[in-house]
Amino acid sequence: MPVNVSAADAGVRILLVEDDVRLAALIQEYLQQQAMDVSIEYRGDLACQRITTECPDLVVLDLMLPGLDGLEVCKAVRPQYGGPILMLTARDEDVDQVVGLEIGADDYVTKPVQPRVLLARIRALLRRFSQGNQGTTDERIERSELCFGRFRISAAARDAWLNDELLELTTNEFELLWLFATHVGEVLTRDTILDQLRGIGYDGLDRSVDIRVSRLRKKLGDNTNRPFRIKTIRGKGYLFVKEAWG
Repeated sequence: MPVNVSAADAGVRILLVEDDVRLAALIQEYLQQQAMDVSIEYRGDLACQRITTECPDLVVLDLMLPGLDGLEVCKAVRPQYGGPILMLTARDEDVDQVVGLEIGADDYVTKPVQPRVLLARIRALLRRFSQGNQGTTDERIERSELCFGRFRISAAARDAWLNDELLELTTNEFELLWLFATHVGEVLTRDTILDQLRGIGYDGLDRSVDIRVSRLRKKLGDNTNRPFRIKTIRGKGYLFVKEAWG
């Protein structure tokens, strides 16, 4: 009998790209108990076409795959596929997290995978994407552009400009920057940032926020040693400074 079934899960289409046959079957069985529709692809080179043609509601993508690895698959499909991508990685290393987030992955889970954790991450991503699409187009555009001196960011156009130059931002970098810009003058804790961007709390060990902030500072021309645009407030979090944009 299905357990912990949410009405929001029913009929959600997930493509699981995982070459470990046993693990893929276990994940598929668990998610199907939540009334989700889960299909499996074992090869990275075949996953690209399936993702772009089937357009699942969410992709769970393993890092190590035959044919093409998960990073290559993510990079290849991102221009055509706008849904959430959750990466699985057996390596608990910052470099994998950074590269995955930079090329368009929306979240990651480190193996060995705990089914309840995976389910929570999937639900959080689906909820985040669903909330991002709520409201009429006019309503979203009306509240979706902010300007601070020579800096402008638009949620409707999904772009940001500084000194009349377009900033080259990944999806995750843009969402983090938008979060800061909409909370100008407020100190955002790591827990708040993780909750808003990934739907999870800060466990005291996750460095993904610090990694994203560091890379974002470089693209914003912030001083990496003594940042003045996105300040670190020791023991608390990060502060987007309104007066720092000229």
